[in-house]
Amino acid sequence: MKLFKYLALNLFCLTLFISCDNAQEKVSENKEFKVDFETYTLDNGLQVIFHIDRSDPVVAVALTSHVGSAREIEGRTGFAHLFEHLLFLESENLGKGGLDKLSARIGGSGANGSTSRDRTNYFQTVPKDALEKMIWAEADKLGFFINTVTEPVLAKEKQVVKNEKRQRVDNAPYGHNFYVIHKNLYPEGHPYSWEVIGSLEDLQNATLQDVKDFYNRWYVPNNVTLTIAGDIDVDQAKKWVDKYFSEIKRGEDIPKMEKQPVTLSETKKLYYEDNFARVPQLTLTWPGVYQYHPDSYALEVLATYLAKGKKAPLYQTLVENMKLTDEVDSYQYNSEIAGQFMMQVTAFPDTNLQEVLNGIEEGLKKFEAEGISEADLNRIKAGQETAFYQGLSSVLGKGFQLAQYEIFAGDPGFVNQDVKNILAVTPDDVMRVYNQYIKGKNYVATSFVPKNQKALALIDSKLADVVEEPIVEGAEESFDASVVAEYEKTPSSFDRSVEPPYGESPDVKVPEVWKDELSSGIKLFGIENNEVPLVQYRIQLDGGMLLENSEKIGVSNLLASLMTQGTDTKTPEELENAIESLGATINTVATKEAIMIYGNTLAKNYDKTMSLIEEILLQPRWDEKEFELQKQSVLSQIERQKANPNSIAGIEFDKLMYGESNILSHDNFGTKESVEAITLDDLKTYYNTYFSPNITKFHVVGAVSQAEVSRSLTSLNDKWASKEVSFPEIAEIKHPETSKIYFYDFPGAKQSVLNFGYPAIAATHADFYPASLMNYRLGGGGFASQLTQELREGKGYTYGVRSGFTGSSIEGTFMISSGVRSNVTYESTALIKEILENYGKNFNENDLEITKGYMLKSGARAFETLNSKLSMLSNISNYNYPVDYAKQREATVKALTVEEVKALAEKYIRPDRMIYVIVGDAATQLDKLDQLGLGKPVLLNK
Repeated sequence: MKLFKYLALNLFCLTLFISCDNAQEKVSENKEFKVDFETYTLDNGLQVIFHIDRSDPVVAVALTSHVGSAREIEGRTGFAHLFEHLLFLESENLGKGGLDKLSARIGGSGANGSTSRDRTNYFQTVPKDALEKMIWAEADKLGFFINTVTEPVLAKEKQVVKNEKRQRVDNAPYGHNFYVIHKNLYPEGHPYSWEVIGSLEDLQNATLQDVKDFYNRWYVPNNVTLTIAGDIDVDQAKKWVDKYFSEIKRGEDIPKMEKQPVTLSETKKLYYEDNFARVPQLTLTWPGVYQYHPDSYALEVLATYLAKGKKAPLYQTLVENMKLTDEVDSYQYNSEIAGQFMMQVTAFPDTNLQEVLNGIEEGLKKFEAEGISEADLNRIKAGQETAFYQGLSSVLGKGFQLAQYEIFAGDPGFVNQDVKNILAVTPDDVMRVYNQYIKGKNYVATSFVPKNQKALALIDSKLADVVEEPIVEGAEESFDASVVAEYEKTPSSFDRSVEPPYGESPDVKVPEVWKDELSSGIKLFGIENNEVPLVQYRIQLDGGMLLENSEKIGVSNLLASLMTQGTDTKTPEELENAIESLGATINTVATKEAIMIYGNTLAKNYDKTMSLIEEILLQPRWDEKEFELQKQSVLSQIERQKANPNSIAGIEFDKLMYGESNILSHDNFGTKESVEAITLDDLKTYYNTYFSPNITKFHVVGAVSQAEVSRSLTSLNDKWASKEVSFPEIAEIKHPETSKIYFYDFPGAKQSVLNFGYPAIAATHADFYPASLMNYRLGGGGFASQLTQELREGKGYTYGVRSGFTGSSIEGTFMISSGVRSNVTYESTALIKEILENYGKNFNENDLEITKGYMLKSGARAFETLNSKLSMLSNISNYNYPVDYAKQREATVKALTVEEVKALAEKYIRPDRMIYVIVGDAATQLDKLDQLGLGKPVLLNK
């Protein structure tokens, strides 16, 4: 066994770009930020990384295999991703349900995984007392898995993966874009010329022997890195790793993937008429560089500078001057052996993409003439610093980062060099890589346009070759998920079927909350946490759409979007520069019930960030030009929603649930007609009438004290005058007396989107939390839920399904949502209805035990991240929960009985009084729904 130890890994603060003149001022702020870690290698080749973080009683465990789609062969694409799915199902000693069932029992975050071109990882955060169980389980997956994969198991999981492809690719606007790009950017046979998810045909043709061969080649210890990060005893963890992993046999040597950069001999232009697109989209892709290539750092700065923000040349040309779009995107997609540099513009309706290309070329000429200044370069680096710390704000984030460097750079310590490379970028470097990789170079251009709008594509574009799956009844092979696999167990030196015991039970750490109220009426809620030098905040002004005129829905949304477009003393560009130079983000959003200002900042720049927020709140700019830009942006978003079956389902469900007389029935974006009618004066009226400190709540978590927060708000408190804000009565929600099916026709849909539900209870209702507990085994517990087990694992109908109660101080909903294969729309709906009808009757002691186990154990990780702490503060401030509500909920869980759950199910699970909304292909699916016995379906868009 080889042992290597790296201590005090320095993640240098990126403030090093500050000039020498300011060095003395910054000495106290440039403290060394460390992630201590230790690595060692088992004799079988398994790489192990340990990191200690005692901020919360949790541990993140990640198993990363150095295999992605790039290790596949043509004709058998999608295998790496298929394996990601298979490894969760069963292993010899975990049994059927595998890690998913274990996760529910131990209170884990949920077994999860992801696949890229070059690696597949499996990860979960668990209470620290479950660490040995996780090491045992991960070893079982790696060394004792393949015998459990049978023909029925493979047949079912093929359907799940194909459903995922339908949901993410086939049934989504522009879903086939990357397929077209990669097929034309990379030569035939290049490992990046096919998609990670693979093709439906290849997945269907996969044989059991193919699966076993793939596993035996790539899922071996010498191709895997195990990362354990959190509240751990390293010496004890090593002993467990040795016990469970050391006898897994080493595989054949894994050859290093050689770099395979590409060049294009000509520019390729392709188009595709997209059934799901409502506005045209242009994407330009140049051959780039592999991950961690010396030029990747300057290219990252180039991508940011060209497209992001008011100063960006492409933004100024395409958004402000030509008014062809509301946003320009530019980014790198770099992987282990090659990479690509991309620009993407989703244009306004009916925009000719040739005009967009002309605008891009004009913007690039502007950059060629002006370059990038030192100040702009430093502004971009400040944002990188904040993003860097955010990536390390959880134990899982730290674990991911260490594994990333181990696998792709050969050393977790590469983080030091990575940071130096970022800091070393100069303006000359940015111009150099532009000239080397972009200027005058060939690229792939894809024009994805709405159906029957080929004329909007680039001139001389050729039709892209895209395989569209037909909707065929009974096309999927059948399988019996109940069949128990029979196999000979893999020999081991000890009995691996015995699940390890829990360790010492962790003390649940509920963050200490402080509260205050300023003289102006602003209510403060905070949690001090110094784990990383970041502060995260959320300012909530109650009201949102609730305070709008129902004839002009969309005012609060437009107002929120305009708030960060300059102030009375700063132009939009000046405000943006001021924010980004601090390494901060200030975002604004409107919901149906509030306007939010939220974001994060480096702790050292917290006061300056708050000063900018004060300026945004008290000195609005009311810029007519920016107002028109934001208005056009909203209108474009409304148009794009029409191409999204999930958006359609949500909007139609709200209309039916709340009824026309209730303002909550509206989408807070508004409609094309309502937004076109809104004027800048409407926004001013809303601001002058409803912006007041006495309806404002300030939530803040991170490396800032209560005293510092109060002091930072002194000026705002003194200057912001309170006013009386009257909230209108909300129309009563009428509960349906019978169930009814409503169908929205989306011709050619590969999936049907299901939104089933009805009015339920507010978050302030005494039954809200108990009802959520009742729902855990129905559809709130992921793979521990009956809906997932039946629809996904049992039938292969869907990639995912969930149910849940949502609410605020206003009555909320109970909803079931899913995307199912089109040709089983009726079958899926009937099965959901049957599950609902029997759920309460069949709930038993085992269900209760699983529910209690998860809810009690998961408390250890409930408040690990800054985001989770912010959510806790929102619950306390909005619903008047006590500061120790998490502890009080433990008592509720412990006292819960089967009889109480049955009573809650009878009261709140009502399939006989439900609104069933389905968005799908009416031509093939509508008529069959008559068989449900819920009356003739109502077609919503005749």
